[in-house]
Amino acid sequence: MSEPIYEQLAKTHETSGAEAAIDQLIATLRDEKNYDRLFDALLLKRRHEMDLPLVRPTSFDNIPEDRRDEFEEHYVNAAREIGELHLADGSIPRAWIYLRTIREPEKIAQAVNDYEPGGESDEEIIDIALYQGVAPVKGLEMLLASHGTCNSITVLDQQFMQLVPDVRQECAALLVRTLYRDLCATIKYEVERKQGFAPTAETLHELIAGREWLFAEDNYHIDVSHLHAVVRFARSLDADREEVALAAALAEYGAQLAPQYQYGGDPPFEDYYPAHRQFFNALLDQEREAALKYFTDQLNGESAESDADRQMVAYHLVDILRRLNLTEEALEIAAEHLLEVEDQMEFSLAELSAAAGRYDKLMEVSRKQDDPVGFAAALLQHSRS
Repeated sequence: MSEPIYEQLAKTHETSGAEAAIDQLIATLRDEKNYDRLFDALLLKRRHEMDLPLVRPTSFDNIPEDRRDEFEEHYVNAAREIGELHLADGSIPRAWIYLRTIREPEKIAQAVNDYEPGGESDEEIIDIALYQGVAPVKGLEMLLASHGTCNSITVLDQQFMQLVPDVRQECAALLVRTLYRDLCATIKYEVERKQGFAPTAETLHELIAGREWLFAEDNYHIDVSHLHAVVRFARSLDADREEVALAAALAEYGAQLAPQYQYGGDPPFEDYYPAHRQFFNALLDQEREAALKYFTDQLNGESAESDADRQMVAYHLVDILRRLNLTEEALEIAAEHLLEVEDQMEFSLAELSAAAGRYDKLMEVSRKQDDPVGFAAALLQHSRS
């Protein structure tokens, strides 16, 4: 701040009193867009009005207990005002400091989603959007553009299961589209180089059909660890997403790679790419009965070597059935295989029973689990039906 303000404040205080001096300070800070100091000044004004100690105006340490709520309300209002002023001035990172403190991320999310990358704040915006979870999809888009696929997949893999399902799905869809596009471009180049002219095929399925030579001598056309991760992410996609078909094509491609590039997975995806093709086929209603039988056979057969393996197979089969609105079938499998691990997975027998309208099943299970509260809830809900 300019030196004359100190003299002006002293003079105003002498001639017009404390309130006038504080108002002058607030007006000057607002005019100079010194918003961080303005926050302090707004709280200084409130402390003066409440006849509280004025040193360290943003602190709660010396607020009497019976006046904390009053001061906190003003603190929240001041933080909201300063956050919005920073947003209006184009400073998302500075605004986030205030709006995060009062747990109001919505305006930040909107600003991040409207943000045009290419400025000095890009890295800070990525941190807020992706790492702090304000707008993960936008953050992932920016990370892909600035740091590439490898870094983006690594970051998402660390955070994937902590995202809410809708956001998880959008992030998975973005990476499926990106990897599919990059793989198609690479294969088109390979085909043109081999045959001397550009292929007319557009889809990945058409590009690799009848071209076994693409996979000769253990050849591959995309980072195989990226392919493995993105196909796994794609299991989060709802059946009606167009990216499911792209994921199925990625799995089809992966199934033709040399064995050393087809890393295994957990049950029921030990045979990684063929199993995922069946998973996506079920969602796409392509030979759905055969696809569901693939997983049912694993559940009922000897391939699941332990109870934990069988529970994982059951979980994924229930997941497929739920997304296909086959809730009755999903409920029967869940009641038989998943009761002991319900708290460890994204699964609720009560919600599944409600979706199927089968409160009788929930009553039966609650009795077996010695859960009188669950039984009573199911009994009463059943009586409302």
